[in-house]
Amino acid sequence: MFSGNPTSTASLRSAWPKLAGGIIALAVALAVALTGPAARAEPIRGAGSTLAAPVIAKWAAAYENARADGGDYISPDWKVDYEIVGSLAGVLRLDRLEMDFAATDAPVNAADLKKDGRQQFPIVMGAIAVVVNLDGIGPGSLRLTGPLLADIYLGKIQNWSDPAIKAANPDLTLPDLRISVLHRKDGSGSTFVFTEYLSAVSEEWKTKYGANTLISWPLGADAEGTQNLIRAVNNTKGAIAYAESGQAQRASLSYALIENRSGKFVKPEPEGVQAAATSIDWAQTTDFYASLTNRDGDATYPISTAVFAVVQVSGRSEHRYRRVHDLFRLAFTQGAGDAAALGYVPLPKALVDQIEQYWAGRAALAN
Repeated sequence: MFSGNPTSTASLRSAWPKLAGGIIALAVALAVALTGPAARAEPIRGAGSTLAAPVIAKWAAAYENARADGGDYISPDWKVDYEIVGSLAGVLRLDRLEMDFAATDAPVNAADLKKDGRQQFPIVMGAIAVVVNLDGIGPGSLRLTGPLLADIYLGKIQNWSDPAIKAANPDLTLPDLRISVLHRKDGSGSTFVFTEYLSAVSEEWKTKYGANTLISWPLGADAEGTQNLIRAVNNTKGAIAYAESGQAQRASLSYALIENRSGKFVKPEPEGVQAAATSIDWAQTTDFYASLTNRDGDATYPISTAVFAVVQVSGRSEHRYRRVHDLFRLAFTQGAGDAAALGYVPLPKALVDQIEQYWAGRAALAN
């Protein structure tokens, strides 16, 4: 027990709250000064692809639960804030200091990645479905070739009863109905993949419009975001549009079979995407820059795509970009089932191994 002058003891007791407060404040100030912003607990912040949004949301919840490990405490470090803004806007947001990664369906070339101090790797694969709203035409009933699809979006074919469409669908009764062309308004990776395909099958489309996340469309109505585009298809008789196949199928939209380079009409399903992915030698790519569109092979679905994570390394602490790796490492090892259940195609193990080697190599370069 403390002994001494009672008056001094009483004075000390009365002054203790102020002293303690000062000590605590000093300790906090020193901690902040010594550790800086890198030590603050903040969520992993990402933005971009609407195509990948459902699976990223699933992975984010699983990551938080895994890091909490059954406990009640949830650190902000274990949370993922993902903005669904489209691929183009997601990549542009990486210039902001608070952002950690973008998700994009349109891969970034190696020169731009190097200039901006960024990494890139695929996180999941999928298909862009061509969807329609036609009475009596169920999923997988309609057949479309690449040139037919390009001519529809060029405005050269304007009616569902056009002889060219009938020739590809001799067993269907197609209505005498104007085709309502729909497309995305915002900067979209799905638009990039779709127009990359149109450019591959139509020289006229390639020359006049090309492939991009934003297009000056020759005709049609636009909608911002995948969900608004899906609503527009549901509300428009005679509509045609493009959307990630899992989201389109969950919305009960009818999809078309698309002719591949081998002349086979293929569904927008995982098997066709897997066939496209396995046709690529990923080890020969730089920063995994590759296109799954219009690949060779009888089983390939010609409007296949990969979603890429673009991770800011330059100007970020190792702790920050390693957290992004941690998120996707868990997604690769434990989230494949979630991806498949949502209609995506998980990455094959050999590709995951290559990505982990890439992380190690690029981290060494960053340091």
